[in-house]
Amino acid sequence: MKRVAFVFPGQGSQSIGMGKELYQHFPIATKLFDQADQLLETSLTTLMFEGPDQELTHTANAQPALLLTSVAINNILNEHGIFPTVTAGHSLGEYSALVASNALTFQEALPLVRKRGQLMEQAYPKGKGTMAAVLGLDSDEIQRTLDQVNQQDEEMVDIANMNCPGQVVISGTVQGIDKATALLKENGVKRVLPLNVSGPFHSRLMKPAAEQFAEQLDNVNVNNADIPIYANVTADRVSTNEEIADLLVKQLYSPVRFEETIEKLIADDLDAIVEVGNGKVLTGLVKKVNRRTKTFTVQDPESIDKFIKWYKEEA
Repeated sequence: MKRVAFVFPGQGSQSIGMGKELYQHFPIATKLFDQADQLLETSLTTLMFEGPDQELTHTANAQPALLLTSVAINNILNEHGIFPTVTAGHSLGEYSALVASNALTFQEALPLVRKRGQLMEQAYPKGKGTMAAVLGLDSDEIQRTLDQVNQQDEEMVDIANMNCPGQVVISGTVQGIDKATALLKENGVKRVLPLNVSGPFHSRLMKPAAEQFAEQLDNVNVNNADIPIYANVTADRVSTNEEIADLLVKQLYSPVRFEETIEKLIADDLDAIVEVGNGKVLTGLVKKVNRRTKTFTVQDPESIDKFIKWYKEEA
């Protein structure tokens, strides 16, 4: 049996039409999508299939849409006898990993991530916080620049994502990001790309959301994981329900250590790392860490069929 990691994408991977072919081709996916609409008491599937894009991009919509698509594909693969050796997810994607590892049920995870998205959007005044991707500089050098900005009154900028070599995302107040961008360019950084997000996610400015989210999490049954998960906050394997719940709260205001997670997955002696969900963002990050790693992106009937055939081939 082949050893594979399932990695699940986070916010930013959503797109109009996501999941539509799954809904049309796989009865297990059709049932799950219909169940999602009932759980949320709204037609999430119509928004996913038809848009508008501006509405789907809202954090409170994008997060359940991405979870639904990823879990549907995971369930299709499970139906073919394919289960991961280990799982991981990028930010929101960690919830898909938890469902795949049986630490959360889909029925509890879907409303939970919608609430998570709502709390994240409400945590800081709209238009006052933002994020930007810094290309070509390591996180230690970036942190030294952010320390200078953070010494100024009322400015706060943190490292939000360490995605792969030369790609670090920063998050904070709009003015703080502007000042950090100017300083980084003075220090020779060629590209700082503003991100189209509705808030300063994975920064200390999300602590109010984390406090409220902890109360929501108290009402959810978090189980011990059947399959180990690499947590965003620590980039270490976790499996106990207490540790999982604690790290989900901290995840809202802590950096996503995805480059470290990829390095540990590569060291796990796996046959492949499989991106399960909409888009190809995580596969690109894996290739930037180690381009020789065997990867699959599994997001539609064609790519699902290709992966299943590879998995069931004799070694």
